[in-house]
Amino acid sequence: MQQLGGGLTISGEPRHNSGPKISESRWAVVPSGQSVQSSKSSLAALTLGAIGVVYGDIGTSVLYAVKEVFGSGHVAFMPQNVYGILSIFFWTLTTIVSLKYVVLVLRADNNGEGGLIAMLALASQAVKDKPRLRSVLLCIGIFGTSLFYGDGVITPAISVLSAVEGLEVVSPHFGKAVIPLTLVVLFCLFAVQKRGTGGIGRYFGPVTLVWFFCLAALGIPHIIGHPEILGALSPHHALLFIWHNPGTSFIVLGAVVLCVTGAEALYADLGHFGKKPIRLAWFSVAMPALTINYFGQGALLLAEPEAVKNPFYMMAPDWALIPLVIMATMATVIASQALITGAFSVTKQVIQLGYLPRLNIQHTSVRDTGQIYIPFVNWMLFVAIVLAVVMFRSSSNLAAAYGIAVTLDMLITTVLTFFVIRYGWKYPLALCVAATGFFFVVDLAFFSSNLLKLFQGGWFPLLIGGIVFTLMMTWKRGRELLNEKLRDDSLDLRDFLTAVFVSPPTRVDGTAVFLTAETGSVPNALLHNLKHNKVLHEQNLFVTVRSHEVPWIGLDRRLQVEPLGGDCWQVVVHYGFKNDPDLPSALALMRGRGCELEAMTTSYFLSRDVVIPTIGSGMAPWREKLFAQMHHNASGAAGFLNLPGNAVVELGSKIEI
Repeated sequence: MQQLGGGLTISGEPRHNSGPKISESRWAVVPSGQSVQSSKSSLAALTLGAIGVVYGDIGTSVLYAVKEVFGSGHVAFMPQNVYGILSIFFWTLTTIVSLKYVVLVLRADNNGEGGLIAMLALASQAVKDKPRLRSVLLCIGIFGTSLFYGDGVITPAISVLSAVEGLEVVSPHFGKAVIPLTLVVLFCLFAVQKRGTGGIGRYFGPVTLVWFFCLAALGIPHIIGHPEILGALSPHHALLFIWHNPGTSFIVLGAVVLCVTGAEALYADLGHFGKKPIRLAWFSVAMPALTINYFGQGALLLAEPEAVKNPFYMMAPDWALIPLVIMATMATVIASQALITGAFSVTKQVIQLGYLPRLNIQHTSVRDTGQIYIPFVNWMLFVAIVLAVVMFRSSSNLAAAYGIAVTLDMLITTVLTFFVIRYGWKYPLALCVAATGFFFVVDLAFFSSNLLKLFQGGWFPLLIGGIVFTLMMTWKRGRELLNEKLRDDSLDLRDFLTAVFVSPPTRVDGTAVFLTAETGSVPNALLHNLKHNKVLHEQNLFVTVRSHEVPWIGLDRRLQVEPLGGDCWQVVVHYGFKNDPDLPSALALMRGRGCELEAMTTSYFLSRDVVIPTIGSGMAPWREKLFAQMHHNASGAAGFLNLPGNAVVELGSKIEI
């Protein structure tokens, strides 16, 4: 069990196997009003939404993927090589996206939710009887989550920059405007985040659908002109290229992987759209459009080898270049928006799982609780993206930095999937090895190839991921040390109340809610209140808030109440990592249990601890100082738990670790 701070803890609880979303009467549920898979939502609407949100990123990879493979200088420009590379592109899309993610990984849903955190929760629960293995998997999963932020920096930078670079095809004189215009677009994108995406979000699907239509429309005329290019659909072209150029094939995998950027979004957005719409959107729209466009670029290269400098834009007629640049910029903004929103969502989940301190989380919609805005994450991402654009200055240079974080995340997903299907679903070992071993080899090949780009820019997303991982593990370990210290110094709550009621202090009207990190322990706020005010409220609730490794926890399982006598109760409030904590609403469920809370007469007492780093057996001195600073800068529990500001009393204390 890990303490989150301010009375928040996380503990493992029983979870259900993957399957359809279940009712309010069980642990993991979809709250009323939050499910997009309700009968009111049509399959067509969900599929359209999936096209915009799920495939926005992978849909913009056509801007730079082919250009980087042939522009790298490693592939000799010959017709048979064009066939070979296109065949590798097609079968990479088929293997990684269609087979791995769409067919296999989408099955591993955590009560309808997807993403690396949901997979991590499933894997850690599957091996809960193997504590050492569970610790290793948790560490691996959290590192994979950290890499998401590195991806979150590179993706908007390379996507928007590659779109704006189309101006150089219109006229070389526009070259000097590419960097400034890219920064302006990115600033506008991040500046509007605080307003929420509800207003513009409804256009994501239609705009991206038009984008995919444009991709197909660009490719079809060139394929008609050189229909023989369709022969590259046969895998023998890929195999021949690899057989005759083994070293080159290994190197170019680092650029080929650009065609599957955003594949993780398939799994991450499972809870928003469901399996069927995501699969339908891929096979009916995204994959056909991408394939047609890639093969159109290949046909263009067969006819005009000089188009290798930017084959995507050179497919278009001159009159369509400016509209295409505008359309591409819109598509990349949508792709970046989906990733930024994902960063907010992942951060919120990581906070509730206890790996980051509380941050200021703002809800941008009164109807959709999933629409959130985290100012700190927003502007830190923006600063890092600006740094990336200014440092690398072109999409080709950024392509060198891209790939390591993505492929390592894919590799981690494959590893976690093995433990889910082997120990969670109890499938035979041979089947599990066969199901994940092939994808492990493929992912490892792509990751190994991308390691060659480590010193060309690949270090950048790894550095970002490493910094975030260090912060996460420092916070987790620091909370454990703080929790141990609080436990060692705490008094038993029942014994303390028994002693107090022997000669009770003056009882005053109203209800006092004391937040405590551990059940059964006397909160410091109560001790301070008795010492300084010498009164005890008429009703006293000792509340511990726990987050669990399930996405949703229903209202009927929200509270665990234990009477302590003397109008005192021990209350445990349970949340899933995607629930929005709202303590007043949760405590309102106590009506009819002998405790009636009135909002006007209820006070919330919180302990605000000041951490003092000391030399000892805890963490390294620099990590203790880092933890103390993170603890100091964490936003208050009052805002995180949605407590009314005029009813909160914070009492501080100093704790040495």
